[in-house]
Amino acid sequence: MIRSIADLTGIDPARLRELDEHENARFVAERPRSMANTERARRTMPRGVPMSWMDDLYEHPPVWASQGTDARFTDVDGHEYLDLYIADMSAFCGHGARPVVEAVAARIGAGNQFLLAGEDAIVVAEHLVSRYGMPKWQFTLSATQANTEVIRLARHATGREVVVVFDGKYHGHGDATLVTLDDGTVVREYDGLPASVAGQARIVPFNDPDAVARALAPLDVAVVLTEPAMTNAGFILPEPGFHEALRRLTREAGTLLAIDETHTLVCAYGGLAREFGLKPDVLVVGKSIAAGVPLGAYGMTDDVAALIHQPDVSYVVSGSVAGEVATGGTLFANALSMSAGRAALVEVLTPDAFQRTGTIGARMADGLRAAIAAAGLRWCVAQYGAQYGAHGCSFFAPTPPRNGAESRDADDPTLRALTRVYLANRGIWESGWWLGPTVSVAHTAADVDEYVARFRDLLADLTAPPGG
Repeated sequence: MIRSIADLTGIDPARLRELDEHENARFVAERPRSMANTERARRTMPRGVPMSWMDDLYEHPPVWASQGTDARFTDVDGHEYLDLYIADMSAFCGHGARPVVEAVAARIGAGNQFLLAGEDAIVVAEHLVSRYGMPKWQFTLSATQANTEVIRLARHATGREVVVVFDGKYHGHGDATLVTLDDGTVVREYDGLPASVAGQARIVPFNDPDAVARALAPLDVAVVLTEPAMTNAGFILPEPGFHEALRRLTREAGTLLAIDETHTLVCAYGGLAREFGLKPDVLVVGKSIAAGVPLGAYGMTDDVAALIHQPDVSYVVSGSVAGEVATGGTLFANALSMSAGRAALVEVLTPDAFQRTGTIGARMADGLRAAIAAAGLRWCVAQYGAQYGAHGCSFFAPTPPRNGAESRDADDPTLRALTRVYLANRGIWESGWWLGPTVSVAHTAADVDEYVARFRDLLADLTAPPGG
């Protein structure tokens, strides 16, 4: 029986503490300009960063970026990093993808914002229909906003308010999904959220159709929101039959099924939803579809699309149009975002690009498994097949977890944090604990081999005796 995280990971806690102290001290000492920038920025920005995540994402202090090209970027202290985090997958096209640079430069010179439709939107929507199989599309600036509008449409369609999500999820920073479990009770995930969000959501384990059935039984659920495979608790793949049961149960309950493909779209040209043959009512994409230029989108069935209609009563009440679902925003579908989306989707994120990233990703996963075996550790690597393997994640357990709770039980936050800073000190930029490495369109086999080599070095240092 496993008695502690140390028993699970196979790493001596004393060695872990020793390496953690050394690597974090080295990180700070070697980045004086980033440290100085943060201190200067504290005078004008909370926590010394323009967005709090830039201080939250890692245990070490913030790094200030300078420029990036292809699969690498440089910080203000001159350190170059091989980027396997790729900005939480939003830089899946690589840094400075040439077709997007050219399209954006041309568009900004010709005007970037009109609050009017442009022809790029037609091309992008037609492409998304062909690629993801959903017949109608709308655009936002982020997947968070897309998920927010999807929930509003589902509530309007069903006359219900409750949202069902899966433990370990992340669907953006919209109020409705920022909930978590505290000893089995749904609570607000962050301060500043209304208390009512806890009463409008249910959280169930992934890969558990019986739990889904119980959550839907009161017939008050507007929408079930899920990923094809969970990505914010490592990388948790669906078990055979789970998605089929989910679709059957939601239809029987009169509940919409929405699939958030924002992270998993890197795994296959048509996303994992299409790869798995899923039939959602709504599909959300974002992050990388415009190479990191702000753009989110959601595709929907014709029935859901019919909810976005011209209001029957065209009069204004307190500055708002009555009789219309709350969608839209002044900058949504702006000309700049749509031009970037067109270039990224049509010219960069091609079938050949996905075949290449899948092959290189499989090479990465195999290399990580070999390194783990050579170190004598009982860890595993989750990754979806040789053809769809751009993304993967290692776990400190012999077998991949089935759900968020199992992922947390098999994790050691200190070891994850050490992995991050150790690799950063050696020119590898990797994700936080929740994601794992992702191969981008810009990566090469040599890049992946470099990453695996540094990971192998990490394991050798971890398994050395204290003082070694």
